[in-house]
Amino acid sequence: MGPALKLVAQRLALGVLLLFLVSILIFVGTLILPGDVAQSILGQSATPEALANLREELGLNEPALTRYFDWLGGVLTGDLGTALTNGMDIAEALGTRLGNTLFLAFWAAVISVPLAIFLGLLAVRYRDRWPDKLISAVTLSTISIPEFLIGYVLMYFVGVKLGWAPTVSTIYDSMSLGEKLNAIALPVAVLTLVVLAHMMRMTRAAILNVMQSAYVETAELKGLTMFKIIWRHAFPNSIAPVVNVVMLNLAYLVVGVVVVEVVFTYPGMGQYLVDHVSKRDLPVVQACGLIFAAVYIGLNMLADIISILSNPRLRHPK
Repeated sequence: MGPALKLVAQRLALGVLLLFLVSILIFVGTLILPGDVAQSILGQSATPEALANLREELGLNEPALTRYFDWLGGVLTGDLGTALTNGMDIAEALGTRLGNTLFLAFWAAVISVPLAIFLGLLAVRYRDRWPDKLISAVTLSTISIPEFLIGYVLMYFVGVKLGWAPTVSTIYDSMSLGEKLNAIALPVAVLTLVVLAHMMRMTRAAILNVMQSAYVETAELKGLTMFKIIWRHAFPNSIAPVVNVVMLNLAYLVVGVVVVEVVFTYPGMGQYLVDHVSKRDLPVVQACGLIFAAVYIGLNMLADIISILSNPRLRHPK
């Protein structure tokens, strides 16, 4: 096995191990949540006998270790269990919710990733001049503001005052693509503003680091324009760190949408998770947490693998 394949195998094994450890943390975290599940379901007027019977029915009296391995075994077979509050199959309910979250994250990525790379290239082209300073100031300002505040500001001015986009981002299967895109315009704008600065700054830093290389100086001596030097020589050789930061932000677009979904009442996994945390519906919270963790670990692992495969010293060892 070559060095590259060996490192890829190690990253895959590490990803599986991390997901297993995260599953333990999620399960333990749900156990220490305040409140009583049975009390939340039956209400404050429930009798002690009714509460005891419900706990027995739901298996809440079983040892924690037994419940964990029962849950983990179900997850490995594709069974996420049923919601305690309404008896619905969690996998079925999450299928639609996860699709909505990925739909939102996809369109935010379609806009933010090319825009961030373009702005990074533009900032390098006009380094230390007013375009570079303006881009840096604007993007850093947006990343410094909490996303819920950006959401409410856009909701008030763009949605209420100007009426350009709906303030409640509700989508249905029967809606056309154009109607869906119109509905998610504001949350996509918020997510784009939040992740744009990090990707742009990393792109700028990676390209500037490559610009100090000897072959870039040779290209300058040949009389190539600055744009050609950046696009043809510097940018291709700075792909690895750019891919890493893009993958990290893609993971955030999926995992970090909870606040945005709640602000805009978007029917995604974040909204679903918050609704069931308030009800102390442990199987739903565990399933959502594990899916978010799997997406985050998976995208970070993919970034590591791309970085490994893009390293010519690992692909072509001497």
